[in-house]
Amino acid sequence: MAVPANTVQTYSRNSIREDLSDIISNISPTEVPFTANIGTATARQRTHEWQTDDLAAADADNKHVEGDDTSADVANPTTRLANTTQIFKKAVTVSGTSRAVDNAGYEDELVYQVQKRAKEIKRDVEKRACGDFAAVTGNNTTESEMAGAVAFMRTNSSRGATGADPTISGKLVDAPSTPGDLRAFTESQLKTVMEEAWTAGGEPSMLLMSGKLKQKASEFTGIAEQRKGNTSEAATIIGAADVYVSDFGDIAFVPSRFTTGRDALLIDPSLWSIADLRPYFLEELAKTGDSDKRQMICEKTLVCENDAGNAVIADLDPAL
Repeated sequence: MAVPANTVQTYSRNSIREDLSDIISNISPTEVPFTANIGTATARQRTHEWQTDDLAAADADNKHVEGDDTSADVANPTTRLANTTQIFKKAVTVSGTSRAVDNAGYEDELVYQVQKRAKEIKRDVEKRACGDFAAVTGNNTTESEMAGAVAFMRTNSSRGATGADPTISGKLVDAPSTPGDLRAFTESQLKTVMEEAWTAGGEPSMLLMSGKLKQKASEFTGIAEQRKGNTSEAATIIGAADVYVSDFGDIAFVPSRFTTGRDALLIDPSLWSIADLRPYFLEELAKTGDSDKRQMICEKTLVCENDAGNAVIADLDPAL
């Protein structure tokens, strides 16, 4: 049918409001499985230190003659390790006009931007903590940097050809690991380092790896018989996708978006913590014009109480 003359239609109108949804879609990942599963501690200096020790090897030949004189056993000192704190910062500046206008999806631009920065800074801490970074002490012109988890793994490491363990100078990790030749990820590698960590006294319960390495791990021979769903027990590990039943305990397979992509970390969460010199806090900055400024800061470091209870399977290529 024809439209009557002079009918007002929407196509020629200028006063129609736009149809803008109040829902803002942001699917950027915010899960931080490593730092969410380990402990917390308090740091009181920019260089945070702790001590490690071990027992003498068990001696089945510990026998003595009745009435003999007693000699003191060797008393070895503890080993002191350290990591430096790193300042993480996010800042936002929002004009007065931006705060005054009518926004879709949220009321206040400043509040919205601060909420985003809070999620971003947590991801930054997670990525640093999972990484292969040496510690940097810093000075009045150089930022201090905390060593990452991969750079602590020296005792139980499975590496590709030409790969080398990180090194410690004094108390600090002074050099990260040396990348080796990329290789396939195999179940035998996991079994080997699991046995090594268990023998040393660790109780690893989490294998942290990229999504692609997680897919590869799901193809291990016999995985159908050695995997069980994420039950309430498995859920004690935040982010666990599957639980692998090994000869030395259950291991939660945890995919992470913030690992190196070439390393799988076998973690005993009880041996790790994030030490806060300054926990997360939001600070209002001085006004210098027609805008409002905020900064979010935290100063933290990663503590590896004893790397011998953990392990790394390094130099992995999920495509092989």
